[in-house]
Amino acid sequence: MNTVLDPLVIGLLLAAALMHATWNALLKADTGDRLATFGVIMLTGSLMSLPFIFFLPFPPKTAWLWLLTSVIVHNFYYYFLLKAYATGDLSHTYPIARGLGPLLVAIFSGRLLGEYLRVQDGVGVALVSLGIIALAAPRRRLKNGETISDVLLGQHRRATIYAVLTGITIAAYLFSDGLGVRASGPSFEHKLSYIVWLNVCEGPWLILVALYLRPLGVVAFLRKGPRGWWRGAIGGAIATIGYAIAIWALAAGPIAHVAAVRESSVLFAAVMGALLLGEPFGKLRIVAAGIIVAGLVLMNGPTLF
Repeated sequence: MNTVLDPLVIGLLLAAALMHATWNALLKADTGDRLATFGVIMLTGSLMSLPFIFFLPFPPKTAWLWLLTSVIVHNFYYYFLLKAYATGDLSHTYPIARGLGPLLVAIFSGRLLGEYLRVQDGVGVALVSLGIIALAAPRRRLKNGETISDVLLGQHRRATIYAVLTGITIAAYLFSDGLGVRASGPSFEHKLSYIVWLNVCEGPWLILVALYLRPLGVVAFLRKGPRGWWRGAIGGAIATIGYAIAIWALAAGPIAHVAAVRESSVLFAAVMGALLLGEPFGKLRIVAAGIIVAGLVLMNGPTLF
């Protein structure tokens, strides 16, 4: 396996990052039943994938172990993500959650996968994570004696905690899906089969939970037609394609590199939060964006040291 990502893989991952930020912005912008919207997002992925199971090879047992693990981890991820969005801004919670993912993957990928990073890869991951978390820095001047941690763990304490838990589950599902898609078989059809079955198996749970918790509300939400479920359906189509690209990339290069490039989605999320949701975007975030780009270039460039 190459120690750096192919330019085609990087390009597709950047497109996937934009897709990821887009469906997260759609979910955060929802002012109605966010759980129902998220349920429609996931159900859309299942419905899109279902026809393909009849034309693709069935995943082997070794892949199913990781696939089912991923389904469980993803559902914890969805819970923590919803909690984070319910208690904090997109531009605050999203960078923390996405910043922890590549950092944790880089720390543990050598021990768990035998994918040991170059020195400059480690520096690149650190820069990416630093830049990502800097995007979540407070958007006001600090008072006398106040620190950034006071802000992150003060008014937004719950949002920050849920964002950290979200980041931990991100690293966990990247490992499980990386190992699962590699165990699925050598051909593109085998890898696509893993992606399809993952979507089919994890898709129905959120909408079932929503129906269990508030059945009448969800039914009313779905009966609104395009005014109710369209946001989830569009987000679901985008999310399905975006994560399919990410899983395919996990089989094409080191998981730490894939995680770092994919989490450049925070740049898109910060811009969307500013332009679409009215969340501030200042000079610090411009600097943070430059740090992230520098880290990505360092990770995927020729060996310098």
